[in-house]
Amino acid sequence: MNDMSAKILVIGPSWVGDMVMAQSLFRLLKQANEEVRIDVVAPAWSEPLIARMPEVRRSIEMPLGHGKFKPLERLRLGRQLASEKYAQAIVLPYTWKSALLPYGAKIAKRTGFKGEARWGLLNDIRLLDKKKLPMMVERYVSLGFKKNAFNHQDFPKPKLVTSEKLQQAVLSKLDLQESAKDVVAFCPGAEYGPAKQWPTTHYAKLAIKLIESGKTIWLLGSAKDSTIAQEINRLTSHKCNDLTGRTSLEDVIDLLALVSLVVCNDSGLMHIAAAVDTPVVALYGSSDPGYTPPLSDKTKIVSLELECSPCFKKECPLGHYDCLQGLSVEQVWKDINLS
Repeated sequence: MNDMSAKILVIGPSWVGDMVMAQSLFRLLKQANEEVRIDVVAPAWSEPLIARMPEVRRSIEMPLGHGKFKPLERLRLGRQLASEKYAQAIVLPYTWKSALLPYGAKIAKRTGFKGEARWGLLNDIRLLDKKKLPMMVERYVSLGFKKNAFNHQDFPKPKLVTSEKLQQAVLSKLDLQESAKDVVAFCPGAEYGPAKQWPTTHYAKLAIKLIESGKTIWLLGSAKDSTIAQEINRLTSHKCNDLTGRTSLEDVIDLLALVSLVVCNDSGLMHIAAAVDTPVVALYGSSDPGYTPPLSDKTKIVSLELECSPCFKKECPLGHYDCLQGLSVEQVWKDINLS
């Protein structure tokens, strides 16, 4: 393990699931030195998520949107942080632009993978061996060690903070009367694209089976997922409770901690559910469960493992979506434990 400095700046990722996995690094740094102060540069949307990570002192908003380059602006933001005198920066994204801020902040040690030709911007450059580090979380965690020192040892899993008080507050806010132990949450969206989304018809058939067995179904997601949720609800004769677009990120964290089971695509909410220790049945299509699995012992991964998978595409390049269309309701039902 590195000799941990008093203050570390982490340049965080831009996706919900990736940010959840980054908590393993934060927890590792804190275990190594309880006095370390960790600040995370991240998009504004992630502040409520980072607030549930007690290892992080504060989140610093990256005001530039995902995909926006603006190198001079990034250097200027870095200069604004120079007075913090961070001893180390850990850059989790692989992009050239993500390394500009810590360079502008004149942080003495700037750690990250080689990525897009970042020589000079980073001075503690790691060469990524994907075979040695097949999981994204391992890549994040390895940056908390000295070069070549990480050797697949156990690392802390993400653990988001929730509480009974917070959970009861969101139940009251949304006027939810059901007993949470009887609730199964569906997270049918996947912001990355349709190649990660199990069909709405399949979700609806599974919902009907669960409702017939005495369960209540909550449909969770952002406003972007409302169309998908509305279709599932229509196909079940509106027997589901559609909460999409009605909840904040904090609300969803607490709701996922309450329910008895989560059925979801490979998505940010899948990683949140795992991080609040709720049983998860995760449905994989175009992505790789060996790369970004839910980090919990209470998960079951369902995948057809077709020859064309994983392709990591947003839309099926072959046009058939067989990796998810062919994943039957019966296969998923077998992996649901209703005891």
